[in-house]
Amino acid sequence: GQRMYIDPSNYGDPMEALMSVAMEINKDDLKLEIIIGGGEFADVYRGVLTNEDKTQEKVAVKILKPGSSHKNREDFCVEASIMGQFDHPNVIALKGVITRTRPMMIITEFLENGSLDNFLKSNDGRLTTLQLVGIGRGVAAGMAYLSEMNFIHRDLAARNILVSDNLAAKVSDFGLSRELDDSPENEQSEYQTQGGKIPVRWTAPEAIRYRKFSSASDVWSYGILLWEIMSFGERPYWTWDNFQVMDRVEGGYRLPAPM
Repeated sequence: GQRMYIDPSNYGDPMEALMSVAMEINKDDLKLEIIIGGGEFADVYRGVLTNEDKTQEKVAVKILKPGSSHKNREDFCVEASIMGQFDHPNVIALKGVITRTRPMMIITEFLENGSLDNFLKSNDGRLTTLQLVGIGRGVAAGMAYLSEMNFIHRDLAARNILVSDNLAAKVSDFGLSRELDDSPENEQSEYQTQGGKIPVRWTAPEAIRYRKFSSASDVWSYGILLWEIMSFGERPYWTWDNFQVMDRVEGGYRLPAPM
């Protein structure tokens, strides 16, 4: 009885997809504390959520910025309705959404140690091989679950893994994980997907060249992620530009074992 992932774009209206998988949270039950990150269309805060049984828990809150376009709002809904379908200890958990009032918010569990790339850099040389392998194992367990659900991530990298206070790794960031847009083959469209640019350093050659994304291309990205873990967050292929990376990898170059 394997549950399969349902692509939110199968629904005409992303809001409808969202309501089928996410719980609407009353904004009075949420207290925002400090801003911990952000991107082009949204800011991320740490907050406290009061549950129905009056217990409180720390949460991360992604807030859509004012003035966002209709497409940004749709993408926001899509990301939450992807996350809301998953239930695994190594995949970030959606707590709920606020859609009935503005601004719209996505509420997820909060992980003390933040993103894996920053965590590795700030603990350079301070984690044991066993701890590093444990982080890699957690990511593998989360990704195996996602691939069993027929879900392709497309943007697996240390920056998209979150780390808890007891070093549990959780796959997050489902922003790129959607249908690719096959635009005419000009030079730029090679890296353009609907979710933005393809992260070349982490992406399998066939996915860059022919847009063949699969669980196998996620495995390639996982290999690059393991290299990031064992090198404490070094940048894959160092200072090479994207064209050099593609050219050399297609020519057979592979990253050396981390020191």
